[in-house]
Amino acid sequence: MTINVCVAGATGWTGRPIAEAIVAADDLVLRSAVSRSAAGKDLGSAWGGDHLGVSVYASVPDALEGVDVLVDYTSVEAVRTNTFAALDRGVSVVIGTSGLTADDFADIDRRANEAGVGVVASGNFSLTAAMAQAAALLVARHLPSREIIDYASAGKPDAPSGTAQELAERLGEVSPNSVELPPEQTSGRVEARGATVAGTQVHSLRLPSFVASTEVVFALPDERLSIRHDAGGTPIPYVGGTLLAIRAVPGRTGLTRGLDTLLLAD
Repeated sequence: MTINVCVAGATGWTGRPIAEAIVAADDLVLRSAVSRSAAGKDLGSAWGGDHLGVSVYASVPDALEGVDVLVDYTSVEAVRTNTFAALDRGVSVVIGTSGLTADDFADIDRRANEAGVGVVASGNFSLTAAMAQAAALLVARHLPSREIIDYASAGKPDAPSGTAQELAERLGEVSPNSVELPPEQTSGRVEARGATVAGTQVHSLRLPSFVASTEVVFALPDERLSIRHDAGGTPIPYVGGTLLAIRAVPGRTGLTRGLDTLLLAD
């Protein structure tokens, strides 16, 4: 079965290689693209290359004609509206944009179930990141004490990263975090203990030379276990997982959160 896809953010750092991979795939068709900066152009021309026959639109609602799956790599300000526009048209969604909250995901799950279509959302569509998260969720069943370190480049504006936030929230669903001294009882500067996300402390480092890394540290008396994922400086790690989600989401209903959830369901 051929799947018709729209990529929102198709001229962006991650959206472009995903759109290019869709064009190259035998079972996927890039039906349309969304980019405010390139609206009205052919996508190939917007990329500075040959004509592709793929129209670029300024908004998602204008780009959904004949589309089976919307892939969103835009911004936290736009992704919720884009997702609901797609669901209202019966179009499945793959969300790679970070920054959505647990409440946002609850609303998306409700709307997707009402529409009878699927949404796959992940803070990180890297296959190795998905395996790291799956391992952390397994460990959390047995080791109740944990904290997360979120590493990224100096200019990354959001904190924590979508990967770290998703990990903390997913861990909270598996087991409560055991904290000997609650952060609010810290003497000195409470903010030095990091942000509390779903019961887990998350520490966001923003420094030159980092790209994107997420580490969860579990501990028992006199022993520790760290699970860490490091990404390089290109968007290539996110392409394979996104394509996997595109192929899987038409057969699902409601929200599937986390690429690891999708992988382990197969």
